[in-house]
Amino acid sequence: MSLPRTLPRLGRTPAFAVVSLALVVLMLAAGAPSPLFVVYQAQWHFSSAALTAVFAAYPLALLASLLTVGGLSDHVGRRPVLAAALALDAVAMLLFLGAGGVGGLLLARAVQGLATGAAMGVVSAALVDLQPLRRPRAGVVVNSVGPTAGLAAGALGAGLVLDHLPAPTTVVFVALTAALVVLAALVATVPETVTPRAGALKSLRPSASVPPRARRAFATAVPALVATWAIGGLYLSLGPSLVATQLHVQGHLAGGLVVAALTGAGSIAVLLVGDRAPRPTMAFGAATLAAGVLATLVALDMRSVAGFFAATVVAGVGFGTAFFGAFRSVAALPEPHERAELFAAAYTVNYLAFGVPTLLAGVAARQVGLVPTAMAYGVVVAALGLVALGLGLRREPASGPARACPVTT
Repeated sequence: MSLPRTLPRLGRTPAFAVVSLALVVLMLAAGAPSPLFVVYQAQWHFSSAALTAVFAAYPLALLASLLTVGGLSDHVGRRPVLAAALALDAVAMLLFLGAGGVGGLLLARAVQGLATGAAMGVVSAALVDLQPLRRPRAGVVVNSVGPTAGLAAGALGAGLVLDHLPAPTTVVFVALTAALVVLAALVATVPETVTPRAGALKSLRPSASVPPRARRAFATAVPALVATWAIGGLYLSLGPSLVATQLHVQGHLAGGLVVAALTGAGSIAVLLVGDRAPRPTMAFGAATLAAGVLATLVALDMRSVAGFFAATVVAGVGFGTAFFGAFRSVAALPEPHERAELFAAAYTVNYLAFGVPTLLAGVAARQVGLVPTAMAYGVVVAALGLVALGLGLRREPASGPARACPVTT
């Protein structure tokens, strides 16, 4: 009996579901280490500076990968790039599992960043390629909500495992490895939506630019992009440590909850915003982010657990809506052939804001302490939010109507 030469291909809707699940699991894997870092820090006695270096390795490696292989799937196909990225992320989980110190964590986090960056471009494109014909916004919604929802679920799930299961780091990383391997195999059944073409090597050359007609809108969006990604970096890197050391909350679930409160609220807010105009959405989000961040600082100073989490939810609403509005305000402006380089420019701003400020915060925390560093960091983010609010309320220059487009976190 002979075996079929090719695997049966999934229909459009099941294939869309597989790619959506791949995005969520990639983000689960990205969010899961946040509450675990506190455990590693206590076990291996490394500083907050080392912790933020481990965290920053992820977005910086992700950015390098995104800028080089982000467009590779347009030349070699969606399936091979996505399958390879999922397999590489599984390798990163095994590196976490075998880590014996800060060096091992740095390597694992960097490999994870490379894998996620390679996956982001292809996932964004594949979700739009495969979205159900009767739901033309499905790809945009999953691209917008999937990353933050996955981060929230990953951090929350890891916190639960830490508090309730034996050998928690083994459980988390073995489970994620298995999920990533299964998804890499499932991707082989997804129909290919791209015809391979020449130019694969040329596509690896980093390229990022803002076309002239989008420059004013891009400059207007930058403060909101920096504020949202910077606060996300602070929460994912040092949020669990703040909850444990300043608010004295027992158990690791709280570390996952603080990440989930920010990113989960952001996901829900993006769903509720829908198709509202981008600039007012950005302005609303920026104001809400500034108010929420300042409220978290007050709660932190008062050591109010309930106040801190409530304010984090408010900041999360601002986090989601400010980013969504800012990105949409520029994403529809360029011509189709200019869009990839504009997205690359936006991602450069995003991931630098995600990694570099947290790295500086770790160094500062070693010199002046974690709480003063968080206070100063929060004030800067709130100030950026107010700048973004002012820019968002300015009269919008005449341009074509904003069109839906993928947004990836």
